[in-house]
Amino acid sequence: MSCSCGHHHPGRPHDAAADGLPVPLARPMVEIQGRLTCPDAAQMMMVLDLLPRHADLSRAEPGCLRFDVWQDDDPLVWHLAELFRDGDAFAAHQRRTGDSDWARESGGLQRDIQRREAMPVIRPETRADHDAIDALHRAAFGSQAEARLVRDLRAAGDLSLSLVAVAGGAVLGHLALSPLTGDQPAMALAPLAVAPGAQGLGIGGALIGAVFDRAATTPIVVLGDPAYYGRFGFRPADLRSAHAGPHLQVLGDLPAGTAIHHAPAFDAL
Repeated sequence: MSCSCGHHHPGRPHDAAADGLPVPLARPMVEIQGRLTCPDAAQMMMVLDLLPRHADLSRAEPGCLRFDVWQDDDPLVWHLAELFRDGDAFAAHQRRTGDSDWARESGGLQRDIQRREAMPVIRPETRADHDAIDALHRAAFGSQAEARLVRDLRAAGDLSLSLVAVAGGAVLGHLALSPLTGDQPAMALAPLAVAPGAQGLGIGGALIGAVFDRAATTPIVVLGDPAYYGRFGFRPADLRSAHAGPHLQVLGDLPAGTAIHHAPAFDAL
C-alpha cells in the first residue's frame, strides 16, 4: 500500500520460521517492529516532513536490509518494520540517526518498539513473494534480465522449484530451478540472487544446499562463476548446449557430449 511518507509498501512476505529451513548465521540479524504515535497534528506534520529523508538515508546504509514505515488509518499512528544485517549494523544505524534532524525533532513521539534477533529461513515462494523476488533480482544484478527470466519461467509453467530465503518480512535470497530437455533429464539452476546487503553471510550456499536436498540424483546444470559454484561440487561441463562455454557447469552424471536445452525463457537472455 502507499502511505503519507511517499513510499509504496508491499504486503509483508510470509516468513514464519516453522514453515522453512533455518539458515545458520555466525551472528543473528536484528529485526525492529513497532509503531510511533504523534501527540497532535503538529507532530504528524513534522513526521510527514522529515520521515521520507530519514527512511531514504536508513535504506542507503550498507547493513540495512529493510526499512519500511507506513501511516495507519489513524493518521497520528505510524508503523515500522526494519531489518539489519547484524548488531553492528544496527548500532551504526543508531549512531547515524542520533545525530540527525529526525532524532532532534521526533523526541515527542510515543514509541512502542520491539527488538529481536532474526535468522533467515528457506521455503518455497508464495504468490505474495513475486514482487519482492523481482526487486531482489534487480538489486542484485542491476538489470531487469534476471527478474524477467523468473517471471517468464513462472508464466510458462517452467519454474520447477522457486526457493526464497526470508527474514523479518524481507526476501533476502532467491533460487530457481527449471527443466532441461535433451538426451536425459536434468535441471537448470538459474538465477540465484542474494540481496546486496546480505551477501557474504552464506545465504546463497544455503539455497544451493536446499536445492541439492530436493533434486536428489537429478543432474543440475548452472551458468555461473566457476570459482563460486566449484565450492559446491560443480565442475566444467562438456555438453552440447546453446550456452556451452567456461561458465557452463554440472553437478551429477551428465556424460560429455550430452545434449541439453534450456527452457524457452532463457532465449531472451
